[in-house]
Amino acid sequence: MDGSDPGSRDAGRERLIGLLVLGIALVLLVSSVSWFASDQAVVGVGQLVLGVGLAVVGVVLYRRSQRS
Repeated sequence: MDGSDPGSRDAGRERLIGLLVLGIALVLLVSSVSWFASDQAVVGVGQLVLGVGLAVVGVVLYRRSQRS
């Protein structure tokens, strides 16, 4: 092996996954405006809910990686 601490690799992986999920959430939140503009509010609301949920998961993963 490379001699590094396995815990630090897990924390790094959690940080990267958290940032990825936050990026996906940002794209969903920003693009949800187009659904409201095209009179498909139900899809827009669903996308907003999914975006907020993913943002929460991303923040939790990122913060958890910072404590490790």
